[in-house]
Amino acid sequence: MTAPQVRGVFHHQSFGKPQRHKRHAETRLPFDIPQAMIKPVGVAEIVLAPGEVVFETRPARLRTLLGSCVAITFWHPWRRIGGMCHFMLPGRIRKGQPLDGKYADEALEILISHALASGTLPEEYQVKLFGGGEMFPAQRHDQQMQNVADRNINAALTQADRHRLKLMAQDLGSTGHRNIIFDLWNGNVWVRHQPMEAIEKDAKQKNQRIAGR
Repeated sequence: MTAPQVRGVFHHQSFGKPQRHKRHAETRLPFDIPQAMIKPVGVAEIVLAPGEVVFETRPARLRTLLGSCVAITFWHPWRRIGGMCHFMLPGRIRKGQPLDGKYADEALEILISHALASGTLPEEYQVKLFGGGEMFPAQRHDQQMQNVADRNINAALTQADRHRLKLMAQDLGSTGHRNIIFDLWNGNVWVRHQPMEAIEKDAKQKNQRIAGR
């Protein structure tokens, strides 16, 4: 079975923002982890579902699973606070509705509002972008048509530029899933990327093993 490697996307400098529904996750991680990823005792662990935004001022580990969606992480290097959003779509036409974390521009606005409420400025945060993996590349017949993953990537980059954020790193595009782990106590972000070809290969091998029983 193919075992995707875990990569650390490091940087220590500035991030920031928002919060929404929070859930404490199991302490067991979805893959084998190096010693550097061991979570300190007592640190909260929160899993973001699609459309959620979380901002924490306490030590915490934020996790999410991405496909065509994009996650934006914010981290403030001096205060060691920050957050993450997991948006699903590039945007919508708003007509008086409250901000919704499902959309790129609104998710970022939520994060920024939390950064400001915490007495910090958006430009003080380190920002990183992840996701935008194409999930159905074989079904993309019209190469001129931009898919959701590409639109989400463009939206993330456009919004980061619009707000003049300090973009420190990005892991965007390709195909398949990404597991993201963001540690607020040190600003480290860990990524496990499993492209579609690896997923399909694993499924085929599993089916062959079952059929051979």
